[in-house]
Amino acid sequence: MNADRFEATYLIETPLEPAKVAEVMAGEQSCGTFARVEGETDELRLRARATVEQIDELEPVSAPSLPNALLERKGHTGPWRRARVRISFPVANVGPNLPTLAATVSGNLYDLGEASGLRLESLKLSAGYRAFFDMPQVGIAGTRKVTGVAAGALVGTIIKPNVGFSSAQTAELVARLCAAGVDFIKDDEVCANPTHAPLGERVPAVMAVVRDHQQRTGKHVMVAFNITDETDAMKRHADLVEREGGSCVMASLNWCGHSGMQTLRRHTGLAIHGHRNGYGALSRHPLLGMSFQAYQTLWRLAGVDHMHVHGLQGKFSQSDEEVIESAQDCYTPLTDGTHGVDDRVMPAFSSGQWAGTVPATWAAVKSDDLLFMSGGGILAHPGGPAAGVASIRQAWEATRAGVALAEHARSAPELAAALAFFGK
Repeated sequence: MNADRFEATYLIETPLEPAKVAEVMAGEQSCGTFARVEGETDELRLRARATVEQIDELEPVSAPSLPNALLERKGHTGPWRRARVRISFPVANVGPNLPTLAATVSGNLYDLGEASGLRLESLKLSAGYRAFFDMPQVGIAGTRKVTGVAAGALVGTIIKPNVGFSSAQTAELVARLCAAGVDFIKDDEVCANPTHAPLGERVPAVMAVVRDHQQRTGKHVMVAFNITDETDAMKRHADLVEREGGSCVMASLNWCGHSGMQTLRRHTGLAIHGHRNGYGALSRHPLLGMSFQAYQTLWRLAGVDHMHVHGLQGKFSQSDEEVIESAQDCYTPLTDGTHGVDDRVMPAFSSGQWAGTVPATWAAVKSDDLLFMSGGGILAHPGGPAAGVASIRQAWEATRAGVALAEHARSAPELAAALAFFGK
């Protein structure tokens, strides 16, 4: 693509001519407004205006997807036309400014009076423009190196109960989980710096048992401490984790913001585990918000190393198809050439995952480059956490060999117990 431009593709719904609406979108998000103003010369428009590159009209619908007071005041009754619109923007309008990039490709478009529905479907950047932004510091290869997992899926879990444990209780649980054989442990998104287990106490307590486990076994378990906070506090928390020998921090992306995550990325070399909680507000309506492709593009430009994609056959609202597409987005480089740097990120499959969801996960992505996160599937296993971890590893072993779980369970008691308990 043109190195001087970037592209965004949208799904729109409108009772008006889609081409007219596309031009309004291009003007609103670049140099124009609802009427041409003094100073908006032809030369300026040629240099700074966004350009409608393509419009593909789709089947209309009989009713609007979302309310729109302006269209109602003007008496529009349909039909409600839908179209896929591709618009290119001048890189010079934005430069290496991630929050403004996000505002340009979405921003006021969601409030556009001409549309009864609008969704950002994808973003496409040139390699040169992508190079202005941050890369993952750890990524897939680095996560494998730190944890010592050269092959196979990384088995992870979440601190449960989600919140309420003291620092000492959290450390005790982490010690049990390390002994159980997990590769990765993370805090829940609602447990960051609570008064009953502040990070200033929790990080040293947890890392003491992680270091002890590593000294005894040679295995470093990656712990993603939830340091979600205001930006300066996140920097201090990351420094604490690093001093204690930790390797990963976690942040709630939507609430820390793009600039906050950029600042954190540039401050620390620790792996950043990107938690997407709240993404459903941007994605669940098919004619509003943005797809995961666009969403994860923006966060990858902030330099995160891991991205949550939810789980197959899980407990949340996303379809398996959406989860699969999200994982593939994480595996796909943002450009055809990123100056020799691997900018892929590791997808974290989480939510209702247990040994029984392994076959669907492998069939979907045909890759071991993932975090397979299981909370209840490990901690609630009738044989205890070690049996829960074993059941998941046995499920991966069977699935990779093309053997049905029920068949493999005949010689794998932990898997058999998981199938009997969770598969009711």
